[in-house]
Amino acid sequence: MASATPTAGLRAEFLDEIAYYQQRNMRLAEAMPVENYTWRPAGGVRSAGEVFTHIPAANYGIAGALGTAPPAGFDFKAITALSDAGKPQKMFNRQTTLRGSFLIITGHFGEHLGQSIAYARMNGIVPPWTEKAQQQQ
Repeated sequence: MASATPTAGLRAEFLDEIAYYQQRNMRLAEAMPVENYTWRPAGGVRSAGEVFTHIPAANYGIAGALGTAPPAGFDFKAITALSDAGKPQKMFNRQTTLRGSFLIITGHFGEHLGQSIAYARMNGIVPPWTEKAQQQQ
């Protein structure tokens, strides 16, 4: 059974980063019209919808790679069940530590958030948080 959600330390900081990317991706996905989900910038490249579905699907694979069965639904809390942040770990064919895996995961989220922002802008959609900031100026 997973321990309580941490409020301080490495795990809490990691979960805060995951929450940040999750809310940004969700807001962007909701701002994009459904008909734009099939748009792709070029052949052989993920469509906008495929990027949005890749992100939660990767969470399941990542949880498994870290040695924890993924939880039901899309609530990625497997991180709270892990211990020993310095433990050697292989992630995406790279030798690292559990702590290093956390960094790889947040990098993965940032990569796809940037990709999603570019896709949205190429379709004339301003990210909601940018639009809000522009309206406040």
